Amino acid sequence: MTQHDTARLEEKLAHLEKTVDELSEVVAGQARQIDRMELQLRRLRDQSAAREAEGTGGVILADERPPHY
Repeated sequence: MTQHDTARLEEKLAHLEKTVDELSEVVAGQARQIDRMELQLRRLRDQSAAREAEGTGGVILADERPPHY
């Protein structure tokens, strides 16, 4: 293997290491976002269950027609 080949491999390795670091940051950010979304979903489920237990019903979606239509 020539010195030129070694330099090319080292350059490619450096680029790959940078890419791995960047992707690792992306994955960590997505994991944090998923954690926040799971917490939000859990809270929404709890709120919905509390409304149903109180007899006030669930959440009415904006695209649903009211019962008098």
